Amino acid sequence: MPIIVNLDVMMARRKMSLNELSEKVGLTLSNLSILKTGKAKAIRFSTLEAICKALDCQPADILEYQEEE
Repeated sequence: MPIIVNLDVMMARRKMSLNELSEKVGLTLSNLSILKTGKAKAIRFSTLEAICKALDCQPADILEYQEEE
């Protein structure tokens, strides 16, 4: 998939655990884990907004597009 999820990178930069982010965003650990590992097929804008707010970042800090070769 050409969309790369850099959630783990932003969490590391902010020194935030998955548990902490889960509490701040209001998502289950399993749903955040699916997103973090790049296995999610979609993300709601409201979820993206909550993650960006919690991590004090922009959507482009979390999602990246890379063309498939």
